[in-house]
Amino acid sequence: MFDIDPQISAVSRTVGTRERDGREAKVVTISQAFDTDVDDLWEACTTADRLGRWFAPVSGELRLGGRYQIEGNASGTVESCDPPKSFSLTWEFGGGVSWVEVRLSPEAGGGSRFELEHTAHPEEHWDTYGPGAVGLGYDMALAALALHLRTGGVTNDQEHAEWWATDAAKQFLAAAGDRWYEADVAGGAAPEAARGATDRCVAAYTGG
Repeated sequence: MFDIDPQISAVSRTVGTRERDGREAKVVTISQAFDTDVDDLWEACTTADRLGRWFAPVSGELRLGGRYQIEGNASGTVESCDPPKSFSLTWEFGGGVSWVEVRLSPEAGGGSRFELEHTAHPEEHWDTYGPGAVGLGYDMALAALALHLRTGGVTNDQEHAEWWATDAAKQFLAAAGDRWYEADVAGGAAPEAARGATDRCVAAYTGG
């Protein structure tokens, strides 16, 4: 579906911490620049029709204060919306709540940048799988978004499930996992613990 090495290198990944609701929270950030303007990128990220083409079917009220549901995934509430610059929402999944903020900005040399920040209180799931638990899913989504913006086609992983089971896809996920390992260590994680979490996470995504 896409060239693996350029896509891996096009993405920036960081892991950090902040206080949220009086507790330490982990912050996973991923970003990529695209060859399109901010208005087009905003539409791709905020309208049900475009989201369904590259991300997943989304229903509900995609507006400030509205409730949304991602098919087979999270639901939540849109907490802020500043078109075409940013929006934030709660991410409610598996009985837990975390928070997502998306920021869009023009690039100095042309095009626009997508940046997503996912904040969560670390629990057993984090200890087991590390930042890749959400990060690998976002890597998959940004690869699909890049392809969608280039072609206008349907590029989501549901429509291309067969490709995501190939050796090429497993190579992509392993490479992205290594980048999340590096980001985790740069963010203060112990290398041995981060390596174990990364390996478990990649295995969970690839069926290893």
